[in-house]
Amino acid sequence: MVGMSSPGARPRVRMTGTQRRQQLLDIGRELFGQRGYEATSIEEIAARADVSKPVVYEHFGGKEGLYAVVVDREMQLLLDRFAAALSTPGHPRELLERAALVLLDYIEEDTDGFRVLTRDSPVTSATGSFSSLIGEVARKVEYILASQFAERDYDPQLAELYSQALVGMVALVGQWWLETRSPGKREVAAHLVNLAYNGLAHLEPSPAPVARPRPSGADPAP
Repeated sequence: MVGMSSPGARPRVRMTGTQRRQQLLDIGRELFGQRGYEATSIEEIAARADVSKPVVYEHFGGKEGLYAVVVDREMQLLLDRFAAALSTPGHPRELLERAALVLLDYIEEDTDGFRVLTRDSPVTSATGSFSSLIGEVARKVEYILASQFAERDYDPQLAELYSQALVGMVALVGQWWLETRSPGKREVAAHLVNLAYNGLAHLEPSPAPVARPRPSGADPAP
C-alpha cells in the first residue's frame, strides 16, 4: 500500500523544515543544472527527496519558485566570491586575473550551479538571469578600470562599457571551457588577462570607426 513501509525497507528520514528545504534546494540545483528547467519535474524532485509533491509546493509554491530560489542562491554565492577576490588591493592585471579565476573555479567546483545560471529559464520568471549576474560582476570590476582610465586621461565614464565587455568575454569563455576543460584554468585566465590587459594598455583615447557609413539608400536590395 502506498505510503506504508514494507519489512526491511529503509525508514524515511525525518527532517526539520529547514533541513527539508535545504534538501529540496540541493536536489533542485542538481536536476536543473543537469537537465534544465523544462526537463525537470516536480514529481522527480519529490521522488529524489522521498516526499510527496505537496511538500515541495508547501516550501516553494511550485517548480518555478524552487528554481528562483536556486538561481538567487547561486548568484549570491558567485557574487560573494568575486567580492572576496577583489577586496584585497593589487595591481590591476592581478585583479583581472583574480576575477577570471573566480569564475573558472566556480565552473570547476560548482558545475551544476553554473549550468543552472546559464541554462534555460521560465519565460515568466522574474528571477535573476545570467546576464543580470554578469552585470553585477561587471560593476565590481568597473572600479578597477575607472582608476586606470583616470590615470591615462581616458573618459572614466566609459569604464562601465569596458567592464561589461571584459566580464562578458570571461563569461563566454567560461561557458566554452565548461565543455572542453582544456587548457588548464590558470592558463585560460592568463590568456584572457593577456588579451584584456594588453589591449587596455594600448587604448586610443577617442577611437573612431574604421568602416565608413553607407550613403543613404545604398543598402543592397533584399
